[in-house]
Amino acid sequence: MIESIRFWAIIVLIAFGLFFTFVSAMGVLRLPDVYARAHTASQADTLGAGLALAAVALALGWQHATVYTVLLLFFVFITNPTAAHAITRSAAESGIDPWTKDSEEEGETK
Repeated sequence: MIESIRFWAIIVLIAFGLFFTFVSAMGVLRLPDVYARAHTASQADTLGAGLALAAVALALGWQHATVYTVLLLFFVFITNPTAAHAITRSAAESGIDPWTKDSEEEGETK
């Protein structure tokens, strides 16, 4: 009974992790500027990776590798948003303007 619940919990975590990672990838490909792309990469990708790593930790059980997986999960939760913030701050300091509907109507390309 417990093994069956554990198996389905792993499947659900992996499915949601894949879903959010796919949403992040589509966001990076489809969104118009560096600010929106960094947002989706930091938010959805962190959640997708976190859920997938949680599934791995659950699948491994109580082992030394599980501790490393949880540490990796913590590292991902700290570094992904920090990296996205650094990228967008650098873009802002470089003078890259955010995309607006007006810039598309005027025919500007950036």
